[in-house]
Amino acid sequence: MIGWRWAAARLGGTVLTLFGVTAVVFIVLRLIPGDAITAALGIESGALTPAQRAALEYQYGTDRPWIVQFADWLGQLLRGDLGLSLTSGKSVGGLIAAALPVTVELAVLAAAMGTVTGVALGVLAGSGPGRARDSVTQGVTLVGLAVPEFVLGTTVVVLLAEAFGYFPDTGTFVPLTESLAGNLSQLMYPALVLAVGFAANVVRATRSEFVEIAEADFVRTARGKGLPAARVRLAHILRNAWVPIVTLTGIQFGYLLGGTVIVEHVFALPGMGRLLYTAISDRDYPVVQGAVLVIAALFVLINLATDLVYRALDPRTRAS
Repeated sequence: MIGWRWAAARLGGTVLTLFGVTAVVFIVLRLIPGDAITAALGIESGALTPAQRAALEYQYGTDRPWIVQFADWLGQLLRGDLGLSLTSGKSVGGLIAAALPVTVELAVLAAAMGTVTGVALGVLAGSGPGRARDSVTQGVTLVGLAVPEFVLGTTVVVLLAEAFGYFPDTGTFVPLTESLAGNLSQLMYPALVLAVGFAANVVRATRSEFVEIAEADFVRTARGKGLPAARVRLAHILRNAWVPIVTLTGIQFGYLLGGTVIVEHVFALPGMGRLLYTAISDRDYPVVQGAVLVIAALFVLINLATDLVYRALDPRTRAS
């Protein structure tokens, strides 16, 4: 059972976290040099008369004090309205609703590939610590952690273009419900790029837990009974190593949702990352605030779900 005090504390922490995120983003956006008028008109904004600039500031809603703007935005948010884009005039909620499924699908695909690969390589390395396979696996893991995603993504695009004539599709995104093959052809390569770093962290966590649990008394007892090595690894060692692996995977997945900006831009995917990148460039305050709020909310919810799974897998946390 989930204690009501624990649930109330997590709910209160969630509300405070989201409020803090929105406040910080609101302030930081307005501290960045330039504004929506400059982003929209470029150098032509310098030719505006004071009256024209005042009219545009009134139109964009930036002529009022920051605290008033923030209070108005919070009021809209409580009514379920994220506002309108300053550049396109479209509903921010509609823009996010169109971009979010792309990012979620990309993150799920990358997390699935990264988890499966990471656990397999972690078990391979942990079952033979100090051996050649352990050294090779750890070396590959370090490379995966060291190479930035924008370098790896650009390299993949260049290699695919030269070898197979493949270029990121800058046209219409193909949803999963329309064509499985078309959808995967657009998401497979960026998901592989994101899965590299994801898998590297899972490898390290799996190997560490595997080596530690392999020295436990109950594992020695299982081996002493003559159980097959594969059964000992899967049923005894890996089964007891799942708690930290699940925790790490959940946290990484949360970061993955907010960390697809570069990869989506490189592979021309119309997801949350690309939407956020464009909105920041255009100083489109409502879109940036709405996108960051949604990403933060998803991150908090994923962490909450991870905690629930953790408590389900480890009875000691429920007792505490």
